[in-house]
Amino acid sequence: MRVSPAPPASTDAFDFAASGRRVFAIEGEALAAVAGRIDGAFTAACRAILASRGRVVCTGMGKSGHVARKIAATLASTGTPAFYMHPGEAAHGDLGMVTDADVVLALSYSGESDELLLLLPAIKRQGNTMLAMTGRAGSTLAREADIHLDVGVPAEACPLALAPTSSTTASLAMGDALAVALLEARGFTADDFARSHPAGALGRRLLLHITDVMHAGDDVPRVGPAATISEALVEMSRKRLGMTAVVDADDRLLGLYTDGDLRRSLDDAGVDLRTTRIDAVMTRAPKTIDADALAVEAAQLMEAHKINALLVVDAGARVVGALNIHDLLRARVV
Repeated sequence: MRVSPAPPASTDAFDFAASGRRVFAIEGEALAAVAGRIDGAFTAACRAILASRGRVVCTGMGKSGHVARKIAATLASTGTPAFYMHPGEAAHGDLGMVTDADVVLALSYSGESDELLLLLPAIKRQGNTMLAMTGRAGSTLAREADIHLDVGVPAEACPLALAPTSSTTASLAMGDALAVALLEARGFTADDFARSHPAGALGRRLLLHITDVMHAGDDVPRVGPAATISEALVEMSRKRLGMTAVVDADDRLLGLYTDGDLRRSLDDAGVDLRTTRIDAVMTRAPKTIDADALAVEAAQLMEAHKINALLVVDAGARVVGALNIHDLLRARVV
């Protein structure tokens, strides 16, 4: 059984921070070197992907495979359909996932990965555009590719020059550069991003509308202007939103009565809960929101005016819904 090497007798004198800073310095130099090679080949790669009617098939072995998987995920989430294909599995049938409309992006720092080279004849026979990302312009993969992106680095951050460090960082940055350039060229927007991230915070903020969270129909508390405060309280208790709309016979909004208004009514000796009409104590022209608005707009409106509930009205000022801060919390908008 292989035994892990024993730790040094003492690491008290070792400068961990200096070691960490050295890695950042070396990888920063590597990124600067690769950035200087963003040239016509990069532009050609972007144009080839934009012209494709298919997807970007990202592939690579080992650490390059992990980077390829991340690049595929970034491309897919920013408007460029992409997926990762393991080259070993590709040679045993998964190559069937690749159509002749796809662009293949192969990553291998040496450019001599056997698993990738084995796929070259089949990819070329099918006529796919082949993009290669390597650290050696004279490698087999670089020579056979239609477009080569050079991610060669001056040095690895690993002091043994064995573990891929600067090279994987450079490859990942090149993938990000491709994704962002394509994103900008496509005019990809925050709304587009949200559509591919519906479960994320941004997706909820940009996609969730008032109609998705509001109470509607009989669940909306409402009373007429002649109702007494006690009758309004019964409606508020039944609908449990901490408020009630005051509407006319056509459901047009006249005012709003809330728990806060109730506390003020109780402090007023001239108000009798059983006989005072609701239109005498309601808040006239309350804050409202349109049903087509985003839920996040309701949250912003509540925060700006220090209120906890809103009525939803249509273009004719008719009450069509209601919501409070708890509805937004449940929807994780706030």
